[in-house]
Amino acid sequence: MSEQTATVRCVPAAPCWVSLLAHDPVAAQDFYGPLLGWTFEDGMHGWGPYRRAVVDGVEVAGIAVSEGEWQPPVAWTTFFGSESADDTTSRVRERGGTVAIGPLAFDAGRMALASDLSGAAFGIWEGDLGSRTWVGSPGAPVWIELRTADPFQAALFYGEVFDWDKRDPARFEVRYEHERVVLRADGRSVAALRRAEDVGAHWEVFFSVTDTDAAVRRAVELGGATEGPATDTPYGRVARLRDTEGGLFSVITPS
Repeated sequence: MSEQTATVRCVPAAPCWVSLLAHDPVAAQDFYGPLLGWTFEDGMHGWGPYRRAVVDGVEVAGIAVSEGEWQPPVAWTTFFGSESADDTTSRVRERGGTVAIGPLAFDAGRMALASDLSGAAFGIWEGDLGSRTWVGSPGAPVWIELRTADPFQAALFYGEVFDWDKRDPARFEVRYEHERVVLRADGRSVAALRRAEDVGAHWEVFFSVTDTDAAVRRAVELGGATEGPATDTPYGRVARLRDTEGGLFSVITPS
């Protein structure tokens, strides 16, 4: 994660987008905008209101609005690229996972929402999000991490769903480092799976900041909350936070 910039496309089998499902989009923008330096633009409208977060002209994340009587918890979702959403969702079911929504068609592509064997939710995206430069500071997602009771079982699940072991080894590599199963794509570490039993299984999004401790103070000023003190890791200084509606995420100053 030491790279400060990287040109990113919606690469099949790798994380390519993150999206927040919020109850109050205005509250979400009022929190994440000042914290991460985001401005906002209208996004796709095929499935309810949607806003795209922008840093220095680059789209880095999305905010969707939960509507209707059933209100799921506010949460960030990581989307993985796919050559075929239909094939990928079929493999999710075949391997014991659950497909909750889709695939649904949009102008730009097709998407589905699913969960793995432990209940961790993730998204599937078939289509081109375009090329963008994710800048390491500030505001861009620079790391995606699955926290689960059994990371090796999870690695087998995702590896089979996204055919990690069938892809060009020059472009994809799965390895073990720093007590994590790490996925590398196109020369970059893009995601990890690690053992964690203190919370329910979930994919956690890490946003880059220039000063983790300052970001923690700012998050609290904006009405958010901390999930423990900031800590130094092999990848940088990290703090886990919750937004004003309880959405969990992390900030990191990459090393």
